[in-house]
Amino acid sequence: MKLNIGNDIIETERIKKLCEKYNEKFKNKVFTNKEIEYCESKGINKYQSYAGRFAAKEAIFKAISSKLNNKYQINWKDIEIINNSSGKPHVNLNNVDFIEDIDISISHVKEYAMATAIVAIK
Repeated sequence: MKLNIGNDIIETERIKKLCEKYNEKFKNKVFTNKEIEYCESKGINKYQSYAGRFAAKEAIFKAISSKLNNKYQINWKDIEIINNSSGKPHVNLNNVDFIEDIDISISHVKEYAMATAIVAIK
């Protein structure tokens, strides 16, 4: 087993502008229904949650990209970030069979969201 790490940081305002400009088109391209439902439940802080999940997907992609045949092998919605019963983010990954485990950490403040992924590769 090999461990790969990826991290990402993004401005919350950038995600807010994309959500406002492209609305459902952007959200439905990048996020699953469960992710959208979770983020929308956060009210005024929803863009921090969207940004956090966006950063998490980018971090995971960076951690696994060396094992992909090409960058189009997976899409945004193949990576789903949901929270478990205790509130910790959990990753559901589709269309990838070389992953043994993924640990994800997401942090956000008003202006920025960041995520770090540690991926165990088979």
